[in-house]
Amino acid sequence: MQKVLGYMRKAVQQYGLIQDGDRIMVGVSGGKDSLVLLYGLTLLRRFIGIEYEVVGVTLDMGFTGEKMDFSPVEEFCSAHGIEYRIIKTQIAEIVFDVRKEPNPCSLCARMRRGALHDAANELGCNKVALGHNYDDAVETFIMNLFTEGRIGCFAPSTYLTHKKVTVIRPLVLAPEKEVRRAARKNELPVVTSFCPADGHTNRQKTKDFLADMERKDHGFKDRIFGAMKRANVDGWGGVDWAPPKSKD
Repeated sequence: MQKVLGYMRKAVQQYGLIQDGDRIMVGVSGGKDSLVLLYGLTLLRRFIGIEYEVVGVTLDMGFTGEKMDFSPVEEFCSAHGIEYRIIKTQIAEIVFDVRKEPNPCSLCARMRRGALHDAANELGCNKVALGHNYDDAVETFIMNLFTEGRIGCFAPSTYLTHKKVTVIRPLVLAPEKEVRRAARKNELPVVTSFCPADGHTNRQKTKDFLADMERKDHGFKDRIFGAMKRANVDGWGGVDWAPPKSKD
């Protein structure tokens, strides 16, 4: 976990993600990323020198059939003194049964974001932390480039004026393999998703493409991320970013 905490600390400082007095709501899907983020933020406040609160929130998506069991997450949070809530939604029913979306991920993501932002307001949280990691950032950049023909990515930090909350991503400098290792070594209670779209998304195809390119050309992902930082795409250059000096 120490390695991941190092990445998180660097991200907090480089992108100005957390300030004194913040009440941070962590969106906990039950996957490895969100659980490492929740646990990491709880540990990080012991030594980073910033006073803040952490609240874990899980959206019960309302999948029909076998119910996802979040009781291990509840027990984990109770054991570590973490405030935790489960909020029931009908997102799965709307996306899969009512709308019968052929490409459900986009609508699902928008509905989940809206529900999380509303929950943050209800719980008095000024920030929402999401578990996107380093690999997610590179994947999103490539998806936007190849699928939509544009240069862009999600930002490390985004203020939502209509909801008055700031979305932060403290795991964005942590490679997925380190997040996976931290979840395993700390025996975090990962909950298996019942989403029927899992493993059949455009993101999964992009993940497979990048893995293949990385095998053929080591450092491929790092060079993409480096370009994002140097060009300051969506704030990835950090709070102290300055345009590169001309060599002329």
